[in-house]
Amino acid sequence: MDVGKDYQIPDELWEKIKTLLPPPKQKKKSGRPGMDDRKAMTAIFYILRTGCQWKALPRSCRVHPVQCMIEEWREAGVFEKMWEEGLMEHENKKGIDWK
Repeated sequence: MDVGKDYQIPDELWEKIKTLLPPPKQKKKSGRPGMDDRKAMTAIFYILRTGCQWKALPRSCRVHPVQCMIEEWREAGVFEKMWEEGLMEHENKKGIDWK
């Protein structure tokens, strides 16, 4: 995705995220090729960070495949796993007052 460096997922973070993703689904023989996982996640983070509308994504990012990835990852529990991993990392580094 052609967004500024400020919006790219750092390599260290991507290595953690990609371990939480489900294996890729079998691709259809015809039609457009699927979207790269990192590119799709970058688009999702871009939307979340900027608050822009879907149609405001850079032209290099097709909206429909990103929305399909969101649904697939939601069903697989990826976002909950990311949240849990983030909480545990913060707990290990700084601690959380769970009360």
